Amino acid sequence: MNIALIAQDHRKELMAEFCIAYSGILGQHKLYATGTTGAIVRDAAGLNVERFAPGLLGFQQIIAKAAYNELDMVLFFRDGTLGPDHSKDTEQLFRTCDSNLIPYATSIATAELLIKGLERGDLDWRLLV
Repeated sequence: MNIALIAQDHRKELMAEFCIAYSGILGQHKLYATGTTGAIVRDAAGLNVERFAPGLLGFQQIIAKAAYNELDMVLFFRDGTLGPDHSKDTEQLFRTCDSNLIPYATSIATAELLIKGLERGDLDWRLLV
């Protein structure tokens, strides 16, 4: 499966810790990430991550990949204490995922549910899409 990893600045370390904890599962799949997040995950968890551009451009590249239904899951660790950071782009990502039936998580709590479901095979239906 193709999994996108995105983390806002105050959640990058949390994403790295998440990827370390679930490296056994994540390592079996193709990972994509925005530039900085991808570098942090690669260095911390030792996972192979295809990196897009850093920041907003990389975020938009992930949206494009979702628009072509080339992603099976998006893990987006947002910092809920921040104001509307690129809210139009965030909404576009969510709309694109919703329209293409791509599961997405916006916190570590929902990400863990998706990863556990992935491990159990609950998301195998995505292979048919």
